[in-house]
Amino acid sequence: MTPLLFPFLLILAQAPDAATTRQQFLKLLDRPRVDPRPRELGRETKDGMARIRLEFISEERPGKAPEKVPALLVRPDKPGKFPVVIVLHGTGGNKEGMMSWLTEFAKKGVAGLAIDARYHGERDGARNKAEGYTEAIARAWRDKGPNPEHPWFYDTAYDLWRLIDVLEKRDDIDATRIGMLGTSMGGIQTWLSASVDERVKVAAPLIGVQSMRYGLENDGWHARANTVRKAHEEAAKDLGEPVVNARVARELWNKVLPGITDRFDGPAMMPLFAPRPLYIGNGEKDPNCPIVGARLAFAAAEKAYAAKGASEKLKVDVALGVPHKVTDGQKADSIAWCVRWLTEGK
Repeated sequence: MTPLLFPFLLILAQAPDAATTRQQFLKLLDRPRVDPRPRELGRETKDGMARIRLEFISEERPGKAPEKVPALLVRPDKPGKFPVVIVLHGTGGNKEGMMSWLTEFAKKGVAGLAIDARYHGERDGARNKAEGYTEAIARAWRDKGPNPEHPWFYDTAYDLWRLIDVLEKRDDIDATRIGMLGTSMGGIQTWLSASVDERVKVAAPLIGVQSMRYGLENDGWHARANTVRKAHEEAAKDLGEPVVNARVARELWNKVLPGITDRFDGPAMMPLFAPRPLYIGNGEKDPNCPIVGARLAFAAAEKAYAAKGASEKLKVDVALGVPHKVTDGQKADSIAWCVRWLTEGK
């Protein structure tokens, strides 16, 4: 065992039980429930598939317009209730960018549904990729009020819980068979939201599983910070730092993502999936998810699954020599994993 790993293993041993962690995370993001008022915006059929554009409201904040969540649903064009996999894009992406995933699921008899994350796609107007997203994170950093936004990962996790509420009431969705899969930012949103929501029966976070704390304490924070660089630069100015450094990253992360470096870090949240089927795909050379820290999360999951006699429901794939990229094999395997457990249950 390397000296760097021992403190983290000690932290894991002292971590709260899964039920407590789940309760704490749900409480952190709790807010008044609103009528989602779901509606279809358009529908087309092609190649035996129905493509349906939807939107619903996830929350209403005083003085602001209702938070509309646009979604794209692709399913077989025939009557019935279908299993569904929620598919989440990465930083700067949008729901349309996940169309190939949605189509693959629909070809296999499973509905695929993608949303635009907060400050992405239609939720950011015609902005350039993650521009509005980074600006929102900077605003949240400076917000001294009692109910700040959490635009970096957390608020989209909340949207996903409300999305599942909506899916439970659709007559073309089998709400007892819901999966979730995401890449990069979407992978992080997957393990944050699905870990605490047992309505999600199978999950596949891709190139997103990591230990944020490990990255901070072992000079592995740079690539993660660079995904929203401008927000970190604004925080550096406010903190009187000439450049973005580990202190800036720690202060920003702890303010905008409370708990992400301890009680809600990857090694703390991954065990909450057990014994539900879980596929994890990472790259060995991914700077966004340093592999040593990621292995702490893998180990925590493996321990939890073994304790519940469900080791066969956990699959970890680390692509050797691969940076921050989902390989073709991981894409195929993660889709097959979700389809298998949602349709065969084994």
